Amino acid sequence: MGKRSSLTFMDNRVNVTYITVDGYVDLYKYRYLYFVIMFTAYILIICSNSTVVYLIWIHQNLHEPMYIFIAALLINSLVFSTVIYPKLLIDFLSEKQIISYSACLFQWFIFYSLAGSEFLLLAAMSYDRYVSICKPLQYPAIMRKTTVSIFLALAWLVPVCQTAVPPVMNANKKLCNFTFKGIICNSTVYKLHCESSRLLNIYGLVVLVNLVLLPVLFILFTYTRIFIISYRSCREVRRKAAQTCLPHLMVLINFSCLSMFDVLLLRLETDFPKTARFIITLQIILYHPLFNPIIYGLKMKEISKHLKKLLCK
Repeated sequence: MGKRSSLTFMDNRVNVTYITVDGYVDLYKYRYLYFVIMFTAYILIICSNSTVVYLIWIHQNLHEPMYIFIAALLINSLVFSTVIYPKLLIDFLSEKQIISYSACLFQWFIFYSLAGSEFLLLAAMSYDRYVSICKPLQYPAIMRKTTVSIFLALAWLVPVCQTAVPPVMNANKKLCNFTFKGIICNSTVYKLHCESSRLLNIYGLVVLVNLVLLPVLFILFTYTRIFIISYRSCREVRRKAAQTCLPHLMVLINFSCLSMFDVLLLRLETDFPKTARFIITLQIILYHPLFNPIIYGLKMKEISKHLKKLLCK
């Protein structure tokens, strides 16, 4: 499809605009291979994330703030995959890879609201570890159920409120390009518009600072304090810090590196090669939702213990 070849139809009341999804590499040649790989990955994501959430739910000794935040992260992965994967699987078996503009904006909204939620949850987890290791006597008083509930509500509601603005403002924007260079709708949707909005670009930077930069700086600050205090303390404190903090840091580094690609796609004028874009996008939708349950399931001692018991049964 070219710039003038959008697919539209009238459904009595509304005029629906479709855009072509043009980010796949050799789709007609490898469509069935792609389908098998992604379908298998989707099943693994559902099973692995659900299993860890289930273990946290049923075991009373896992009803602690740290594990509740882990469960929230894994629920995010489930929601993200459920929004992304069915559309991908349909595309692999379809003759034309298209998506309605409204559905694309919805996918865009889910993608960024969950990404922002991920960083805020990781920030909440870092604060929980900071209080646990650096202020152990005050931990029960600070990390109460009410505090955890507030952190969870903020981690989900703040990104939703902030990322809802661009899709709403772009809903009726005129498109001059109907071919999307990607496989999931992200910030590069802006490149389909006839005119770029300076106001929205500034707003996007503000959201980026609020949902990514500030949480990451806070996480780095808290873990720096943890490592300084741990280094000055006994071996038991150092062991506890390494055991509980390293999995969180691994998840943070992994997610931050993948998120950088999305930021670069929009901010840099030069286009990434199609194959490179495709491979990195696959890593975002494959690697991260599978990485979290593996890291937390294997590296967190209490979860790992319950997981082994479940598998032995």
